[in-house]
Amino acid sequence: MTSDARVDRLLDLFDRLRRMGLDRHPLGAEGISPPQLALLDWVARSPGARLREIASGLGLTPPTVSVGMRRLEKAGLVARQPDPQDRRAVRFFLTPQGEVLHREARTFRRRKVARLLEGLTPQEQDTLLDLLDRAIGAAERAQGR
Repeated sequence: MTSDARVDRLLDLFDRLRRMGLDRHPLGAEGISPPQLALLDWVARSPGARLREIASGLGLTPPTVSVGMRRLEKAGLVARQPDPQDRRAVRFFLTPQGEVLHREARTFRRRKVARLLEGLTPQEQDTLLDLLDRAIGAAERAQGR
């Protein structure tokens, strides 16, 4: 197989994964987009994060994150609190409703991924995960140059 054919095959696999809907909420979470779920996930993993930290971590601009966070706040999923060290800055936290939605979305995604992996033996699963981790790590290092 040529290098171009490998790239095309991987792109096709990515498309198939996308169609599985791993980034979607099981209930359709009215008004909550996959990118907003990514914001919700970031806040769940880093409670009290500032806007710039979230933007940097997700590779987005602060204005883009600001718009998404306002929508999540309006939906009652996140709350902003003043930063005690810098009153001009705010920190973001999940609300109880946001915690429930995050937990449901995470459970949904885990079930989908488990379904993906169940077609492989445990050894094949480990090999797939190790190779994917290596490939992503190499790409991250190359991007950092």
